[in-house]
Amino acid sequence: MAKGKKVRVEFRKNRGKPPRENDFTRHVGQVEADDAVSGERVRAKGDLSRQRTVTLDDPVDSTDFISGRVLRVFGLFSDVERDDGTILRCTVRRILKTMSLDERSAVTTGDRVKVRWDGKNEGVIEHVEPRRGILTRASRNREHILVANVDQLVVVVSLVDPALKVHLIDRYLASAEKGELKPILVLNKVDLTDPALVQPLVGAYSQLGIPTVLTSVPTGLGIDRLRNLLRNQTTVFSGQSGVGKSSLLNAVEPGLGRLVREVSDVTNKGQHTTTTAELIRLSFGGWVVDTPGVRQFQLWDTRPEEVEGYFREFRPFVTQCGFPDCSHTHESKCGVKSAVAKRLISDRRYYSYLGLFNGVTE
Repeated sequence: MAKGKKVRVEFRKNRGKPPRENDFTRHVGQVEADDAVSGERVRAKGDLSRQRTVTLDDPVDSTDFISGRVLRVFGLFSDVERDDGTILRCTVRRILKTMSLDERSAVTTGDRVKVRWDGKNEGVIEHVEPRRGILTRASRNREHILVANVDQLVVVVSLVDPALKVHLIDRYLASAEKGELKPILVLNKVDLTDPALVQPLVGAYSQLGIPTVLTSVPTGLGIDRLRNLLRNQTTVFSGQSGVGKSSLLNAVEPGLGRLVREVSDVTNKGQHTTTTAELIRLSFGGWVVDTPGVRQFQLWDTRPEEVEGYFREFRPFVTQCGFPDCSHTHESKCGVKSAVAKRLISDRRYYSYLGLFNGVTE
C-alpha cells in the first residue's frame, strides 16, 4: 500500500470536550505570550483547535478493495453495485464523514467508490473517486449533492397542478451549467392546457440550444422523443414535487413501477413520493436517477460575479460592457442591459439572472 497522505481536516462540533469546571493550574505562574517557545500555540482555556491532521491511505493500491457504484443512499447505509452486478449494503468509513465539511453526506448516488468487502454481502466505503457531472444545491447552509457522475439533467416542470415556475427552470439550467451537465427541459401535463400557450416558452429555450419536450403521460405525447434522449446516457430527473417525474419514468420504462401520488387538493402542491435519489438501469441502454421533489432550488457556493457565466445568451454581449467588472445590474454602459432593451436577450431570463445575482432563494 502506498504511503499515506497527511491532510488537515476540521473537527465536527461534537468532537471537542468541554473545558474542565475546575482549573487546577489557576495559581501557577502564567506564561506570557512573548515568552512562549517559538512554534508553541497559546490558546485560551477550553479553546480546542478546529483542525486536526489525519493520514489517508491510498485505496487504489490495495488489493483488499473492490470497485463499485452507489445506487442509493438511505440513512447510514448505501447500496453499492459491483462491476459484476452484485449489490452490497455498505456503511461509510468515519474519516470520510469527518472530511465532508460542507456536504450533507460524504457519499451520494452515482459515486464511484472503493469498498472493503467482508466476503459476503456487506462492506465499508473507504474511498470516493473524483466526481464529474454533478447536480448540487444549497440546503440548510450546506451543500446537498443530489447525484454525481451523470451526463445530463432533465428538468421536469408541469404546466398546471402545480403551476409552472419559469424562474425555477432558469435556476436548474444555471446549476446544469455549473455542474457541466447537458440540460433537457420537459414541459409535462400538456393535456391539461392549450399547448399553443407555451409555444413562446418552447421557442425561447430551443433557441438557446436546450432540447424542450412537451409530454403527457395519459396521451403518450413526447414519450418516444424523451426515451431517445435518454438512450445510452446517464440522466438525472429533477423538479418540483408533483410535476410527474415518476409517472414519466414509468411511461418511458414500462414495468418500472415507480410510486406516484396526486397533487394535494388543499395546498395545490406536489406530495413527496420519491424519498431518496436512486440510480436505475434502463432496458434500452443507459441509466436514470429519480430524485425527490424540491420546493425551492438555490445554487451552492456561487459568487455574484460567476452568475453571468451560467447564462449562455449573455456571452456575446459581455464584451460590449464599458467596465471589465460590470455586474449588469446598475451600470450605464452595459452590453447585456442594452441587449435586453433591444430584445436580443429575454427580459424574463434577465430577471432570473438578477434573482440569482442578488441571492433570492425563490
